[in-house]
Amino acid sequence: MKYTVVDVRTKEEFAGGNVAGSINIPLQEIAQREAEIMALETPILFCCASGGRSGQATAFFQGKDLECENGGGWMEANAKVNS
Repeated sequence: MKYTVVDVRTKEEFAGGNVAGSINIPLQEIAQREAEIMALETPILFCCASGGRSGQATAFFQGKDLECENGGGWMEANAKVNS
């Protein structure tokens, strides 16, 4: 399956390593950038450092009927999209 990967870590965390081709939208910005995220190609795989913040983002957008899932930590998400 082809995912659009959205990494909800901070810009600094993202700069330290990320899934190739992923989009960095820090968790604290998702509400303001909702329209941008809703317009992305689905399914969306949210990731962060451990799965906590991406779980919050996933719950928020699943509540808006967006096809998305929690990819957990970015290294787990990387393994999923490259398997």
